[in-house]
Amino acid sequence: MAIPRILVVDDDPEMRDMMVQYLRKHGHIALPADTEAGVRAHLADGRIDLILLDVMLGDENGLDICQSLRREQDVPIIMVSAQSADHHRMAGYERGADDYVAKPFNPDLLLARVRAVLSRARRSSSLAYRRRTQTFRFGGWTYDGKRDEAISPQGYQVSLSRRETGLLKVLLANPHIPLTREEIATALDVTGSDGATEASGRAIDVLVGRLRSKIETDPKAPEMIRTERGIGYVMAVDIDTSDDP
Repeated sequence: MAIPRILVVDDDPEMRDMMVQYLRKHGHIALPADTEAGVRAHLADGRIDLILLDVMLGDENGLDICQSLRREQDVPIIMVSAQSADHHRMAGYERGADDYVAKPFNPDLLLARVRAVLSRARRSSSLAYRRRTQTFRFGGWTYDGKRDEAISPQGYQVSLSRRETGLLKVLLANPHIPLTREEIATALDVTGSDGATEASGRAIDVLVGRLRSKIETDPKAPEMIRTERGIGYVMAVDIDTSDDP
């Protein structure tokens, strides 16, 4: 249930900001960069699920960056370029790009391509590791992904509702990353009766309060699920994970 973290790489501030804001609006964590150094800094700093990479980056070439990254890791890459001829597209694919989107583009089309590439990446990962289940250990607690069980530091199981379990999974999958209420609501598919952001935000606040009451030593002074003022919530403790065969 990790919220997709997408790196938007473009040296045009207006285009970069437009893509970042659009992706955030649709439930993704979008991070900006404009150089290869910026790309590598983000990759070193945490999980990146997909890179939107412009071909022309001032003095740098996005195709070369794509080829260099592909030698080192499997992060999906969508090239974005004003160069739309077939040989330009082929050059992108030959350097290791997963998809190629020509400028100018409809933002809805870009979003559809992003979702398609993320879906392919998830399916591939699921097929490779479908017999493994992840166990999370945090703040003395253990969450068993196979059994959907939360075990307290004292060794007893705490009963969580489906929504509480979903929220816990989202937080565990995104440790130390402040998440907005809207991002959490999108991940959990929580909306108001009319899809209103305000209604879904209140629902998340209530849900966080319920989960805190079950796993925090002092729900009024939480140590694990902390409030990020002006943003939302963050899982503020380290997470250890293991894959069981």
